[in-house]
Amino acid sequence: MPELPEVEIVVRHLRQLLTGRRIINARLLRDKLAPAIVPRAFAARLRGATILDVARRGKNILIRLSNGRTLITHLRMTGQFVLLDSSARQSLHTHAVFVLDRNETLLFNDQRHFGWMNIVDTLRETSEGTLAALGYDPFDDEFTPEILHRSLKRTRRPVKLFLLDQQRIAGLGNIYVAEALFLAGIAPNAQSHRISRPRTQRLYDAIIEVLKQAIAKGSTEKVDNLDGGSVYVGGEFDGTWFVYDREGEPCRVCGTPIKRIRQGQRSTYYCPGCQRR
Repeated sequence: MPELPEVEIVVRHLRQLLTGRRIINARLLRDKLAPAIVPRAFAARLRGATILDVARRGKNILIRLSNGRTLITHLRMTGQFVLLDSSARQSLHTHAVFVLDRNETLLFNDQRHFGWMNIVDTLRETSEGTLAALGYDPFDDEFTPEILHRSLKRTRRPVKLFLLDQQRIAGLGNIYVAEALFLAGIAPNAQSHRISRPRTQRLYDAIIEVLKQAIAKGSTEKVDNLDGGSVYVGGEFDGTWFVYDREGEPCRVCGTPIKRIRQGQRSTYYCPGCQRR
């Protein structure tokens, strides 16, 4: 599943492609993509609106419109946006169609059917529904080392599970949590409330650094122009990880073999030599 950096890269491409474009019409082809809206209302709420901006909250894409509404999209595992000439054929996995000006069409394709959309009032986009339950975005001005330390002190959960909780911090996933904990020198099974202020500062700095590096490296990748000029944006940055998915391999810093344990039904990778409780 795309994590914050991958979604941020998608958002930057969409912002470049779509800002100022007008939605002539829209069609919802799979009802469960937007379960809170019937297809007729989905089209009516988008028809004729101009796209003012494309933003991100956690792993959610926010397309803000001139009619005071916001189209929220979660890519989940295989969601993709594709911009095509209007004469091009749709995919078998196309679940929503947005007919734009300039004779182009934006498609939302999703092979695994896990993607999700909703349309909300822009003024209330973060106070109602899914976004209201999200914690701080790592790049929010309000997210500080002090806020992180206070949140850690309120729970006895292992720090890895704390960081994966979207109601605590929005956008972090398995890969970047593993890498941030490594850079901070904190074991993934360390109890959150026992992490000191100096170690919290290191963890905060590591989270920001890992995310910024992934965004910077991913944003330099060439956007794929395939299938008659289509533009696909999505997918994970394939980085050189310190610990993620490297079970049994030597740590790049100390040489200790990387270990894998299970936490919350997911694999956790860490270096026993560099990461201590």
